[in-house]
Amino acid sequence: MSTATTTIPGLVSGTYALDVAHTEIGFTVRHLMTKVRGTFEEFAGEIVVKDSLEESTAVVTVELGSVHTRNSQRDGHLRSGDFFDAENSPKMTFTSSALKAEGDDYVLAGELTIKDVTKPIEFAVEFLGADQNAYGQSIIGFEASASISRKDWGIDFNVPLEGGKLLIGDKVDIHLDVQAALQV
Repeated sequence: MSTATTTIPGLVSGTYALDVAHTEIGFTVRHLMTKVRGTFEEFAGEIVVKDSLEESTAVVTVELGSVHTRNSQRDGHLRSGDFFDAENSPKMTFTSSALKAEGDDYVLAGELTIKDVTKPIEFAVEFLGADQNAYGQSIIGFEASASISRKDWGIDFNVPLEGGKLLIGDKVDIHLDVQAALQV
């Protein structure tokens, strides 16, 4: 049973599932003098909104083999042991541990696991609203972002270049554009 939360108009408590048709999980990383952008095409997630937003939780699982950067050769390399090792560690997971308001926005803290390495991470979250979709379901939308050092998760493949430069940057910007629907 769902009830209205006390802080956001239209938001009802309950369990929301990520709407994969309206959600994007992506990343950006420096490559030479440009940035490579990628997404993951297979994922699932659940957001449990509580009457007190601070008690809400989220769990997301991403299939690392579904990485897509618009270059099949690069995608294959990312799936290999040099990067994600998707054959031996096929999933990346995020499990939240805390949600706190920061002005009109939020910070979602949790643990990110890649290649059996779990580290803390914080996402800056902008809540975009709560509404009804065309089927009468309650939906929520938000954007979230974070930056990580890929080396912290054991993803340290690189190619040295002249002048002490490296082919691939260490910093990875993660961005989420999420729509989720209340499950009945």
